[in-house]
Amino acid sequence: MTFSKQINGYQSDITKFVEELKQKNPKLEEQQLAGRALLWDKTPIDLDSQLRSKESRVDQQPYVYQNNH
Repeated sequence: MTFSKQINGYQSDITKFVEELKQKNPKLEEQQLAGRALLWDKTPIDLDSQLRSKESRVDQQPYVYQNNH
C-alpha cells in the first residue's frame, strides 16, 4: 500500500509545533530528561535499609479516629 505524494509530505500541526519548539529551545529534551529523573529515577534501596524500614513499621487501625479506650 503506497500513499500519495500529498500524504507522504504531511506533517500535523502538533508535529510542526514540537519541531519549532525544539529549534527555539535546543536544551528542551535535556531538561525533560532531568525532570523525569527527578521524579522517577531513584537510587536503589539496599536490602538492610529496606528490612529495617519494614520491621520498624507500626500498624495503623483501618479507621484512625476509632479508639478502643
